[in-house]
Amino acid sequence: MSANQRLVVMLYALHPTDRSGAVLETAANLAKLVGMAPPVFSRTRKQVIEAGWLEETERLGHIKYYRLDPKRMGENVVVPLRRAT
Repeated sequence: MSANQRLVVMLYALHPTDRSGAVLETAANLAKLVGMAPPVFSRTRKQVIEAGWLEETERLGHIKYYRLDPKRMGENVVVPLRRAT
């Protein structure tokens, strides 16, 4: 994972979310927060989506909102233990 990709994942991990876990902020505003040009941020976010770290949650018009994939965050991946015999 590149430095920009790690930065995008950390931004989504630390940014306030709604009840579904979506970050309700535009790419332009998020890019400004981390000092990236908006096209670089969008391209990097696309790479992070393809790697499985982010998923689209909803759309409002042409604006898409994303959240971290819960499986990547350690949720819903609990393996039941079994007794050793």
